Amino acid sequence: MQLTEVNTPELAQEFLLLPVKLYKKDPNYIRPLDKDIEQVFDPKKNKLLRNGEAIRWVLRDDKGETIGRVAAFINKKIANTYEQPTGGLGFFDCIDDQQAANTLFDASVDWLKVRGMEAVDGPVNLGDRDRWWGLLVEGFHAPTYCMNYNAPYYQQLFENYGFQVYFKQYVYYRTVEEKLEPEIYRKATTILENPDYHFRHMSKDDLKKYAEDFRTIYNKAWTKHEGVKGMTEAQAMSIMNQLKPVLDERIIWFGYYKNEPVSFFISLPELNQLFKYNNGKLDWWGKLKFVYHRWKGDCKGMFGVAFGVVPEHQRKGVETAMVVASSKVIQNNSSIPYTEFQMNWIGDFNPKMMNVAVQVGGRIYKTYHSYRFLFDRTKEFKRMPIIN
Repeated sequence: MQLTEVNTPELAQEFLLLPVKLYKKDPNYIRPLDKDIEQVFDPKKNKLLRNGEAIRWVLRDDKGETIGRVAAFINKKIANTYEQPTGGLGFFDCIDDQQAANTLFDASVDWLKVRGMEAVDGPVNLGDRDRWWGLLVEGFHAPTYCMNYNAPYYQQLFENYGFQVYFKQYVYYRTVEEKLEPEIYRKATTILENPDYHFRHMSKDDLKKYAEDFRTIYNKAWTKHEGVKGMTEAQAMSIMNQLKPVLDERIIWFGYYKNEPVSFFISLPELNQLFKYNNGKLDWWGKLKFVYHRWKGDCKGMFGVAFGVVPEHQRKGVETAMVVASSKVIQNNSSIPYTEFQMNWIGDFNPKMMNVAVQVGGRIYKTYHSYRFLFDRTKEFKRMPIIN
């Protein structure tokens, strides 16, 4: 076997195309957009590369056939926030061969060791956790946009090497028209009848306001999580600008207390139901395909990207009140095209949010594992701390 660093456009293309070859007979596989993978490794698009580092490899067998790929990287914003300095490993794909997988893992570990890391998480992204995070181990359904998809045997490749589960990630599912339980309405009533609270969906016409409301809630609700840094005003606006071409105002909701933002519930159309026709390309022809299939109504799903409530308004029923308020607009509405809803992953370190997902009728649809490998095998392995 020959391991080769990706350092030419030809090798970058080889890196992109390996999963297409591996999953060509899998009806559930949807090829990601090339641009979404490429921008992770482009310093002009990924600001984390301005201070961080990344490397990619492809692995070929003795006949010259590509049989594996992997990326290793260091996110210097969070690498030293853990007990052991921790790097990342992602975009792993490989044939069902432990020796080949070990070659890819060894290369990543050795590269990270030289750079002072003492552990590696994988498969993860050099970026936020809402993309390319975790190994699919149960529920091998079609992937949602920018989520990992892999064969079942990958789990053994990781675990045989010594990776341990740092946390599990659950994707919950429900149909849009399923009725909410009476208990949900009861819990929501106190909040909905309180004039200090109100809930509304966002408006594209006031994107800057909602970007700032999102940032305010995010920084209060999420920065207490291990490995999560605060969001700047520019970052929040950038996120909203990126989402603007595809977002549906009616499925992005905010909650306010005395006109101060306290909660959000952000859902998007399930874009992979449209991008599956693009074969990884978003050139002019790909954009025409996207517009055509969206006009045709081929997108029947939506997925929850993020859900947050500021700490001082948690455990009061704000979560359920926001769900009830949104259901009055989304359910029984002929102009809403969506029939199914996936709540994009909730970590098992967040039992409160898992409970909310169950309360609103969600059931586990997919399970991912985020693994960690400690380089010093004598050290005690600790799972992600539970959020109380």
